Amino acid sequence: MTPVRIGIMGCASIARRRVLPAMAALPAVEITAIASRDPGRAAELARSYGCRAVAGYRSLLDLDEVEAVYVPLPNALHAPWIEAALSTGRHVLAEKPLTTSAARTGELLALARARRLVLMENMMFLHHSQHAVVRQYVADGAIGSLRSFHAAFGVPRRPADDVRHQPELGGGALLDTGVYPVRAALSFLGDRRLDVLSAVLTSRHGQLVDSCGQALLDTDDGVGAQLAFGLDNLYRSSYQLWGSEGRIVVEHAYSPPADHVPVLRLERHSGVREFRLEPDDQVTNAVRAFATAVRSGQLPDDRDVLRQAVLVEEIGTRARRHVDHTPDPAATGPLERSS
Repeated sequence: MTPVRIGIMGCASIARRRVLPAMAALPAVEITAIASRDPGRAAELARSYGCRAVAGYRSLLDLDEVEAVYVPLPNALHAPWIEAALSTGRHVLAEKPLTTSAARTGELLALARARRLVLMENMMFLHHSQHAVVRQYVADGAIGSLRSFHAAFGVPRRPADDVRHQPELGGGALLDTGVYPVRAALSFLGDRRLDVLSAVLTSRHGQLVDSCGQALLDTDDGVGAQLAFGLDNLYRSSYQLWGSEGRIVVEHAYSPPADHVPVLRLERHSGVREFRLEPDDQVTNAVRAFATAVRSGQLPDDRDVLRQAVLVEEIGTRARRHVDHTPDPAATGPLERSS
């Protein structure tokens, strides 16, 4: 397969730490150029990958050799630059969430389909093999009839100037970590209709964005979904499927490192068993899936991308909001970024 020549919009942490190393290791991808509003940052990162440095995102789209772009910009900047890239005939891999509104998400997905371009939201956990194993256990009747789904993704707090705390850049727990439990619910509950019954969003320590939240949903056949998320929490990354005959629990569900050994916990009336699975690299798998879609011309199924955007927006609209004005505690140390 001829490598997909990809340009990088920005020097975000997720790009530097996880996505660019995966791209560089894949024969299916060629990092062609790296753009930044700061020419110095672009030049420094481009040297690491032996590619061209570009000053400004618009200049990246002026390069004929770039056939696809990766967008790891702050959430509020996704939509305009995705649209600009699609309008110039480029395929797009964009960090989650695709945009900050359901309407814009639908518009951009429609634009990509109309132009026969790949637009893929980089929800990397979907590309980890542990989730297929869980689905197989459920399909084989390991937990009986599904009664409820529980999912949580929370991370410790970042410094006050982090982009996740800036509302004008699309910050907040719902858009940053909440999208993971929502997408996991959609993934495991299939084509069932999901309705938001109630939600709570809390802003702490004077932050202008939500610091944490919870949502209660149900399906048209009575399966409940309880989702929790946060940017000011003890780290947690899990989901569980609870049925009439058993329960499956997955930890390290959303951002496991490539060498992590997944352990599935199956609880049944007869006892508890744990299954150790092979490590998997969801970052590499996601980038490979994007490159394969570009070269094959097979557009990805984007229905859950839009369903996710609609549910996230509905959670935000319906949520009861709490504000905690207590003083900001001392900042914590370096933390793993969600991906």
